[in-house]
Amino acid sequence: MNIRKLIQQGEGTTLDFKRTINNYEKIARSIVAFANHKGGQLLIGVADDGTIKGVKSEDEERYMLLRSAQEFCRPSIDLSFEEVHIEDKIVLVVNIKPSETKPHYALDENKKWWVYFRIQDKSLLASKILVDVIKKSTEIQVPQIPPGKEEKLLFDYLTQEGRITLKQYSKLLKTSFKKAQKILVAQILCGAIQPHSSEMEEYFTTIPQQLQDK
Repeated sequence: MNIRKLIQQGEGTTLDFKRTINNYEKIARSIVAFANHKGGQLLIGVADDGTIKGVKSEDEERYMLLRSAQEFCRPSIDLSFEEVHIEDKIVLVVNIKPSETKPHYALDENKKWWVYFRIQDKSLLASKILVDVIKKSTEIQVPQIPPGKEEKLLFDYLTQEGRITLKQYSKLLKTSFKKAQKILVAQILCGAIQPHSSEMEEYFTTIPQQLQDK
């Protein structure tokens, strides 16, 4: 494995850097987010800026990861590991496959279970729309909806305003939340738009071309 080349790609939809593992709940979110989306790799012993720090004890890190995947993820998630020696240090590579039993939930510090999803380089708490995306992504083939006037209205609005909420899109189409949500889910699945969550609302934007395959 060319670990340097992998690190140069930077964190993204299928890659995350972790300096160390010291919290079961936090790492469970990352594991669940990858399993609920395209799968991915965690590089343990690599700082956020890509600096190789190495792990102090690969056995201890592996134990915490396995326990987190088994006890803090529901359903539990299988992990595989690789140890890469570089610069007299060890980087622990954790491989997580896209799950066939989505959605997975992660246990938080308050003993509550939540669904997480990977969007670019973030593991985000999943809204109802994202949970719907996760469930539909387990289908053998996601039906491709040919672009129509509803999709044209969506992208014309995004071009002008930059972002849109479910409520705004439903109002724009003069239709129900359910129908508007169905179209948004289809566009997320085909990689045309991406969701964003804040404390106040969830909204959607187009994905910059350079980030679509990252």
